Amino acid sequence: MRTLCSSTLIGEFFIIGFAGLVAMKDPDLSVSTVWLVSGIAMVLCVLLCGMVTRPGGVVLGWALQIALIVSGVFVPTMYFMGAVFAALWWASVHFGRKVDEAKARFAAASSPADAA
Repeated sequence: MRTLCSSTLIGEFFIIGFAGLVAMKDPDLSVSTVWLVSGIAMVLCVLLCGMVTRPGGVVLGWALQIALIVSGVFVPTMYFMGAVFAALWWASVHFGRKVDEAKARFAAASSPADAA
């Protein structure tokens, strides 16, 4: 699960950076505010890569997905991109858990304790 979720989060890192560049063009938003919010979200993406398998990591990931969709208020394209990454996040968590379960079953089946 960690690999799939981390890959999704790193993709989001770049999308958030690009959205920040687009948001800078909005005359109603200050550049410092745009980069403060974008920077915090980008750092959160990187930190979540290490927290995915810890308790609450997936929940924080979902909170990030919701925030990404809500950012469409400022950059309308983010409604679509947020939805795409929310779907990717769901798939990463869902299929990542299935892969982890399959690895655990395989490890248990090939354990030397079973051969004795």
